[in-house]
Parts: sequence; C-alpha cells; structure tokens
Amino acid sequence: MEIYTAMRHFADSWGLLVMTAFFVGAVFYSLRPGSKQMAKEAADIPLKDD
Repeated sequence: MEIYTAMRHFADSWGLLVMTAFFVGAVFYSLRPGSKQMAKEAADIPLKDD
C-alpha cells in the first residue's frame, strides 16, 4: 500500500504540474512560426503516390 500512497501523492502534487507543462509545451511547439511547412508535409503524406 505504500507504493500506491506515494504514487497518489505524486499525482496529486507534481503530476498535474508536469502534465500541464507538457501540454503547454506541445501547444507552443505546434504553433511556433516554422511548423506550418512541417504540418503541411505531414498532411500530404497519405496523398503521395509511390
């Protein structure tokens, strides 16, 4: 039961902070100025002919 208590304490305190920071970082990474061309290339992958 000690492992559960420790994991629960971590999730209640630092886990939320880590997940929020990851989400904000992912949003900023995807909306940065140079990412438009990479997103366009990724969107065109299914339409490419072999």
